[in-house]
Amino acid sequence: MEMSRIPLAGIVLALVCGGVLVFSGVGVGLSLALVGVWILSFWLVPAPPPEPREKPQEAMQITRSGMRELIEHSGLPLLLLDGNRIVIANANAREAIGKHIIGQDARVALRHPAAVDLLSRKGGGSITVQGLTGPKSNWQMTCQQIDERYALVELINRTSEADVSRAHTDFVANASHELRTPLASIIGYMETLEDEGEDIDPKQAAKFYGTVLREARRLQTLVDDLMSLSRVEAEKHDQPREPLELAPLVRQASRDGAGPDRFEQVRFAIEDEGLRVRGDHRQLEQLVRNLVDNALKYGGDGTPVEVSLVPGERDMAVLKVRDHGEGIPPEHLPHLTRRFYRTDPGRSRAQGGTGLGLAICKHIVERHRGRLDIDSKLGDGTTVTVRLPLVQAD
Repeated sequence: MEMSRIPLAGIVLALVCGGVLVFSGVGVGLSLALVGVWILSFWLVPAPPPEPREKPQEAMQITRSGMRELIEHSGLPLLLLDGNRIVIANANAREAIGKHIIGQDARVALRHPAAVDLLSRKGGGSITVQGLTGPKSNWQMTCQQIDERYALVELINRTSEADVSRAHTDFVANASHELRTPLASIIGYMETLEDEGEDIDPKQAAKFYGTVLREARRLQTLVDDLMSLSRVEAEKHDQPREPLELAPLVRQASRDGAGPDRFEQVRFAIEDEGLRVRGDHRQLEQLVRNLVDNALKYGGDGTPVEVSLVPGERDMAVLKVRDHGEGIPPEHLPHLTRRFYRTDPGRSRAQGGTGLGLAICKHIVERHRGRLDIDSKLGDGTTVTVRLPLVQAD
């Protein structure tokens, strides 16, 4: 029997308990029997086998394998570094940066001065890296030291947040500029009228008053469009549920958008009077009014504007508004639904446009779970196509 297996503390405890039993009046024989059984039990229970000792290298291999399984399906791009070498990159990291990075030096794989600086720091840290995966990309990069050898790099894509922030900044700047222009004109003309007083020529005064009134109406239109855009954006996640007959709505809204002086230029091609969609009546009327008004403004003088409504593929209603104007250069087409975007700012302002009409149309179509497309050819006019899901028959 090995000395290391003798439980001295247990034997001492058993003898003490036996003495307590004798002192308490228990018979000496019974007490000795209990103490004997207690002591023998120490050798009746087998000792647990010693735990196997793993080699340091084998233990680290198991840790790497477990780490790979742990981070593979994480929602964030994660990299495990051995020194500066990337030994593990999860699925999101391989998609964002590339499969080739595994085995590379992280400073070479990321190739960004800010990222290289963070990887060179002792203890890690967190920074914002712009342009890591593309010219306009924005990432938050965090490096955490696991031990003296290994470190974990976490990447969070902040590009969409930066885009939203930039869009808000641009919107405020553009809105301020658009509001300032008519206000400056109104103030300038009114100051001239006030300074001249009764000495001003009546014809000149009438001209100034006409300009002030025109700019004030332009300012009112701009404010109305801004409020309309704000309402549409606020409701964009609330899908309309009211069933509507689309054909009569398109006819009436086209008449309103054209007005009595231009309605004779509108040509209808409605093949199915029974098309029904779930929609917001007010917003769909605004959509058609804006499209028809734009087509009449920028189409050729006196040329017809064609409004068609037909059933399309995949249970969609297809609304098209076509003009026969000069057309739009292809480089402008992707940007037409941006707020305040104009292909010809001078002509747009002269026509009374605010630069918000197509942006409002885009948000209305998105709220109705539809799609808006713009096609144009120079010299052959422009066609705006709106597809809206039809109400399914019971």
